[in-house]
Amino acid sequence: MEINYIYTKKRSEFGKQCFFADTTHFIYQDIPSNPSLNVNYIPQNPADRGAQCADVQAEHEYESRGMNHTEGGWPKDINLAEVEQTMRYRKKVEKDDMYIHTILQVSHTMEHCILQNNAVEIYEEYFSGPKTSAVESGTSTFVEKSSSRTVNVFRDHSVSHSGRAYPAAHLSWSPNGGSRLAVAQCSLEFQKNGISRVGVPPIVNSYIWEIENPNKPELVLTPPSPLACLEYNPKDPHCLVSGSRNGRVAFWDTRRGSLPVDQSALEVSHRDPASCVNWIASKSGNEFFSASTDGQVKWWDTRRLSEPLETLILDPGVKSATGVVTEQQCLSRALGASSLEYEPTIPTRIVINCNRKGKTPTEKLVSQYQAHIGPVYSLQRNPSFLKNFLTVGDWTARIWSEDIRESAIIWTG
Repeated sequence: MEINYIYTKKRSEFGKQCFFADTTHFIYQDIPSNPSLNVNYIPQNPADRGAQCADVQAEHEYESRGMNHTEGGWPKDINLAEVEQTMRYRKKVEKDDMYIHTILQVSHTMEHCILQNNAVEIYEEYFSGPKTSAVESGTSTFVEKSSSRTVNVFRDHSVSHSGRAYPAAHLSWSPNGGSRLAVAQCSLEFQKNGISRVGVPPIVNSYIWEIENPNKPELVLTPPSPLACLEYNPKDPHCLVSGSRNGRVAFWDTRRGSLPVDQSALEVSHRDPASCVNWIASKSGNEFFSASTDGQVKWWDTRRLSEPLETLILDPGVKSATGVVTEQQCLSRALGASSLEYEPTIPTRIVINCNRKGKTPTEKLVSQYQAHIGPVYSLQRNPSFLKNFLTVGDWTARIWSEDIRESAIIWTG
């Protein structure tokens, strides 16, 4: 027996009937663009947004399969909870004559599967345009190419007289896992224009950034003169030393604000901008040394910056045919320093190879290398082979050895 029930409702109770017709478009509101508002916003770069409007379909089908442990697994009389039984069984299998042959047969299948997985680019963008595949080009790539992407962008909030931000002269990572980054902001264009360094320089701030927060610096350093270099203490994440454009060095403590704790006097500082500073592995942990293009290397103690502990002029002197220095060191002949490197495992040795423990200038300046045509922009010692070091300059990178001074071991073209 079927029961039917009919509901009825008047047309007027459905509401007003909708009528559709073709018509032109209407502009109800028009807001003109204002380019000046762009300075209030920081564009997000990169900006990624994915959308999927179709069902996800795979080219291959996967099946779940199991294996009976009695076939290729542990025997029934072996208790997996007993370490001695499992170790005894492993040694027994490894001594079997067929063990090596079985491993060789299985390794070929395993290697084939690994190479096949490496050959598949799971992040490949399909239908993005005409692209020549690896098969068409006749080459096969089994390893994914190395790549990098921008994670954060740290922007300088100060603006120079030309309307552009000041360049970053030096970077230093904090010793506590690299969670912070110290950036020295400085422009050395005054050397081209002939402006005296004793003139009143503009106020240029340097910054300490937290890596996870690129929107606002954690601390703004306000030096009397722009910082040309800034270096973290490798043992204390709160202490830094810096070299200024006017040649002075300063000691900073992030717990004590944005001003330097102490700085050297102008009359005992460098005559040119302090191009680099570096900490020394001393007992007190307060010693560092600085170098400049004025040809001087100065050793300092952060507890007393009124005068340097020691000063070295980078002048090898004039030597006779027998190798004896015939003239005293002269600052006018000194070689300017543009980069410093200190190896803590060789505490008495600092291209010019220097020995701080020497008594005379000849003993301090151990050797020199005709490394590059122009300035040496970077210098790094090999941590594994301490007698080898790398230099970068005049568009080439060269590897040197302390035992061979005539020529580099390897260099780029």
